[in-house]
Amino acid sequence: MVKPCWKPSVEGDGGAGRGGDTRGRVDGLMWYKDLGVHVNGEFSMAIIQANSLMEDQSQLESGPLSSLESGPYGTFVGVYDGHGGPETSCFVNKTLFSNLKKFATEHQEISADVIKKAFLKTDEEFLSLVKQQWFEKPQLASVGSCCLVGVICNGLLYIANAGDSRVVLGRTEKASRGVTAIQLSVEHNANNESVRDELRSLHPQDSQIVLLKHKVWRVKGIIQVSKSIGDAYLKRAEFNQAPLLAKFRLPESFSKPILSAEPSIFIHRLTSKDQFLIFGSDGLWEHLSNQEAVDIVNSQPRNVSIQSLVI
Repeated sequence: MVKPCWKPSVEGDGGAGRGGDTRGRVDGLMWYKDLGVHVNGEFSMAIIQANSLMEDQSQLESGPLSSLESGPYGTFVGVYDGHGGPETSCFVNKTLFSNLKKFATEHQEISADVIKKAFLKTDEEFLSLVKQQWFEKPQLASVGSCCLVGVICNGLLYIANAGDSRVVLGRTEKASRGVTAIQLSVEHNANNESVRDELRSLHPQDSQIVLLKHKVWRVKGIIQVSKSIGDAYLKRAEFNQAPLLAKFRLPESFSKPILSAEPSIFIHRLTSKDQFLIFGSDGLWEHLSNQEAVDIVNSQPRNVSIQSLVI
């Protein structure tokens, strides 16, 4: 049940850390790494296989963020929540960070523009793969992945999100004498009124750009997220036809992409009050509020806190 394809990528790990391990462990349907070391501190990771086919990936890279000897150096975190199959999340896991390093080398820095270019280039490359394999594997056109990335570099935290995963910061506050949860990402889910308003403004001629089905808002009545990597059938009209399965095809063609891969980006300067970050897909946040998750992490030993969230 645990496939090499979805084993999280952990590069640049400086060692096992206190009570941790280098490669991670498997416990039934859960893969986890208790504690590891990265350039900016410590981390732990965990994934649980919820479906018969594992569609999700996670990634941590620590060290050089470009090919330049002078840097920049930092930490890259990625959470890739796949849907329709594992192909897109696996592709993002193998491709996005290398694209980030490419653009960081060209620009000689980490910036919001560099991260955005890495997202768009990764999406472009996956859509090219869909085109290459269109007649052999047309189902690739209906596979996609939400993409949440965090980059820590030079005291700055960059959060980039395309989809409905979420990152929450735990910050100490003197007034509350505890750790307060602060959400740092914007979610692109049609259940959010702001997302529906944005889609309607982008597609004023399409009265059915968002539809309410079974009490859930969906883009074109099909998918909840408005941004993703992949989902070629909702980005290029050339894939809105056979041999793609009829259930994915729209009754009408379209002249502009319905979904976007451009992430929303937030930049935060880290301070001594910032204690930890929680990166998670929507499967976590459907069951826990931001503050509940922060309280769990804050109350547990560092080497088992992530397991406490997912078990």
